[in-house]
Amino acid sequence: MIRSSRHFRIRLDSPRRLAPLFGPPRVPDGGDYPVRLHLYADGRLAADARMGPVPIEMDADRFDELVDRALDEIPDEIAAFVENVAVLVEEEPPEDEPDDLLGLYDGVALTERWGTSPMELPDRILIFRGPLLDLCDSEAELVEEVRITVVHEIAHHFGIDDDRLHDLGYA
Repeated sequence: MIRSSRHFRIRLDSPRRLAPLFGPPRVPDGGDYPVRLHLYADGRLAADARMGPVPIEMDADRFDELVDRALDEIPDEIAAFVENVAVLVEEEPPEDEPDDLLGLYDGVALTERWGTSPMELPDRILIFRGPLLDLCDSEAELVEEVRITVVHEIAHHFGIDDDRLHDLGYA
């Protein structure tokens, strides 16, 4: 069982040195290459190198702006029905969730409610910054993935399940 995984950057003079392990190089020499380090529950540390772009970096304030922009892009007709929902950005998913989870809806969908209670705590939509940054190779891709993740989690608030979201292109 993997306890944690994280991307790191390594600088290689020649990806051809990795060819026996990972096949022929697909990028020019002298670039940055991603390495994912896995810390296993039994204490072993393993690395896997993948040829391809390196995940991007972005400070927390700029990432929050992307989430705010995604929320602002939700049509007013839909946003009017999103009540008592807190949208939070967390660095990583909870330990009992997959490491690559991008977002999480924590609440009761509108389709499953029988009314409102004045003492009801807000539902929560959690957006996980680390996995989204790890997934994306450019800021443009990150903007799109944040938008998709925000829409996906709001759709759960309306009772739309993952299968339907997949069909709609939001999974």
